[in-house]
Amino acid sequence: METPEIELIGVAGRHRHGPTAGFTPPVPVTTLPLGSPWLYETWTRFRWPLVESVVDNIDLVHGTSIIPPATRKPLVVTVHDLAFLHHPEFFTKRGNKVFRRSLKMLLDDAAMVLCSSEATMHDCRAAGFDEERLRHVPLGVTTHEVTDVDRRRVQATYELPEKFILFVGTLEPRKNLSRLIQAVSSMRDAPPLLIAGMEGWGEEAPVLNHEVRFLGFVPAHNLPAIYEACTVFAFPSIFEGYGLPVIEAMAHGAPVVTSRGISTEEVAGGAAVLVDPLNVDSIVDGIRKAMSSADELRARGLERARDASWSTTAELTIAAYRDTLERA
Repeated sequence: METPEIELIGVAGRHRHGPTAGFTPPVPVTTLPLGSPWLYETWTRFRWPLVESVVDNIDLVHGTSIIPPATRKPLVVTVHDLAFLHHPEFFTKRGNKVFRRSLKMLLDDAAMVLCSSEATMHDCRAAGFDEERLRHVPLGVTTHEVTDVDRRRVQATYELPEKFILFVGTLEPRKNLSRLIQAVSSMRDAPPLLIAGMEGWGEEAPVLNHEVRFLGFVPAHNLPAIYEACTVFAFPSIFEGYGLPVIEAMAHGAPVVTSRGISTEEVAGGAAVLVDPLNVDSIVDGIRKAMSSADELRARGLERARDASWSTTAELTIAAYRDTLERA
């Protein structure tokens, strides 16, 4: 099938500073007159400013989060998760209000809703979206070849131990770091736990009688070598819309432990050790199992990651655009 030519133009709120190194958008970006949080408030309360007020001749608007951009054009939205419906305690009072207001607007206005997992598709159906507006568009993974130069740079930068358990993600309550730290602290002779991620919000994770190191934000060009070097990648999150670190870790040869019963089980595709994220003993057992069957998990993970392609994500997204415009 011939892929139609599409011109993508990014639209963002006003920022005081430029993008973090490694996160510069690959498309031209036009700036709206407001930044967050005011932009989110005016979009969800007054449906202003319109995207088309700063970009001419657009056919549709694709919002990449649950907060719908203001537009009179056909609206496609990616909903990564509806975690606030399951666990409102993980979000601020204001956040819950904005998300619920956004969900109501999407139910009224969205022409198409793209969901990165079947779990999110299920939640969207339960929230009231009709089937014809939903599309399953799983995320892909970019695999980077790890060179000896990468390994030396990462080793020098982070002083990685010979063996370690790795977690990657924003530090927030649903990531379940408290139980992960409790689990590794209760294990005899467990390797150190290294936590890579930006500061988020919520209660501070307890540090018990075990070596736990917070690496802070790790640039994208350093992550592949850290994934490759870890003994086990542990991601026992309580709730995810997809779980991109799981497939990233697999793509770079890490044995993975993650949660059953949420989207990460779906993303793992049978190539990870699954645990009950609310049970510390289950997390301990999962880490032990992953350590004892590391070679098998690495092989299965690499095979699973080969099926997660960004080109597939792009093709499915373009098909959703085409369907939206045909209905308009």
